[in-house]
Amino acid sequence: MSKPELRTAGWRTSSYSNGDGGSCVEVADGILDSVPVRDTKDRTGPALFVPATAWQPFIDSLKETNPS
Repeated sequence: MSKPELRTAGWRTSSYSNGDGGSCVEVADGILDSVPVRDTKDRTGPALFVPATAWQPFIDSLKETNPS
C-alpha cells in the first residue's frame, strides 16, 4: 500500500489537543482508509497513520481515560 501525499492534505488541529501549545496534534481528513496524525510543533516530521476502522475506538478510549 502506498502512502498518500500529505504535503497538500487539509490538516486541522485535533479537538482533543489541549490548546496551550504543549500537547497538540493535527489530523488530516479525507485520506482513504486511514487517519494521518502528526505533531503540530513538527509539521514537516513524520505522520502516524491510524487505520480508519481503529480511529473511533481510539478516540473513545481517550474519552474514557480523560472524561471532560
